[in-house]
Amino acid sequence: MKFSKRFKSILPVIGLAALYGLIMLLKSMGIANNYHIQILMFAGVNIMMTLSLNVVNGFTGQFSIGHAGFMSLGAYGSAIITTLILKPSVIPASMEIPVFLLSLLVGGLVAAMVGYLIGLPTLKLKGDYLAIVTLAFGEIVRAGLRLIEPIGAARGMIGVPNYANLAWIFLFVALTLFFVRNIIYSRFGRAWIAIRDNEIAAEAMGIDSTRYKIISFTFSAFIAGVAGGLYAHVVSFIQPDTFSFVKSSDLLVFLYAGGSGSLTGSIVGALLLTSLPEALRFLASWRLVIYALVLVIVMLYSPKGITGGYELPFLRITRKDIYENRGKKISETPLQETKEGDV
Repeated sequence: MKFSKRFKSILPVIGLAALYGLIMLLKSMGIANNYHIQILMFAGVNIMMTLSLNVVNGFTGQFSIGHAGFMSLGAYGSAIITTLILKPSVIPASMEIPVFLLSLLVGGLVAAMVGYLIGLPTLKLKGDYLAIVTLAFGEIVRAGLRLIEPIGAARGMIGVPNYANLAWIFLFVALTLFFVRNIIYSRFGRAWIAIRDNEIAAEAMGIDSTRYKIISFTFSAFIAGVAGGLYAHVVSFIQPDTFSFVKSSDLLVFLYAGGSGSLTGSIVGALLLTSLPEALRFLASWRLVIYALVLVIVMLYSPKGITGGYELPFLRITRKDIYENRGKKISETPLQETKEGDV
């Protein structure tokens, strides 16, 4: 079945809306409970984080391993707005949603600003050097937050309003998927993919690789900051050690197990690997052994991830989609799979 270009762009949003309706139906029938809903909310936040990391690692070809630092900046930036500045006791109930959305925007902008400042000097580095710098950045943020007393220092912040629910999580996952999908297939995304495939050749064609890598890093940080804000308003408590290197490692596992450079892989990896430990909880401590064994099997038999680099049809844009309005006949080859010599 062929979809129009416009309909394909909003199909992920329609699909998530239908899924949300199904979950609410299952909850009303008693099949799903609050525990299942909470797991789905955590999975939604992890999908956003994995998509944001995919922008840098999967599509731009860099290697960031301190992404939890941006998540923590977004979480604290958002929580400060709703807990210390515009807390529920000083605003009318009708203003809670606008304040919540404002806090998410602030959290995203704080993370994006720091991402830009970090990216300026560091994105000239490559490979292991960039990985070390981003790792150090994540640990600096975590250690710094432990020293700031007004936001709880090492104790963390308590009493964060529980504004986020499954509907908000689904909405922001849909928006993230929509914007990431469209920017990946824009001129920015094509520049990122060119840099990933061959940075020297990209620069020879006039692409300013440092500029585009900074844009990628800043965009990714903004999404991570918004995801952090949602996380803070789901759990109602944040603590610096929650955003340690372990969290960054989890995000890398979600990305590479699902499939780097694939939006579908980010969704599948984050959803499956967030849910799997909970599904195996009946095995007590053995669940961690099974979880690790599953990862080993995936990497041995599917090095490109669970999805194997496959992209769902409505998540990819073909060259035909771009030129269809020009009256040209052109193949439906996805942009990421065009071969050398293709127009």
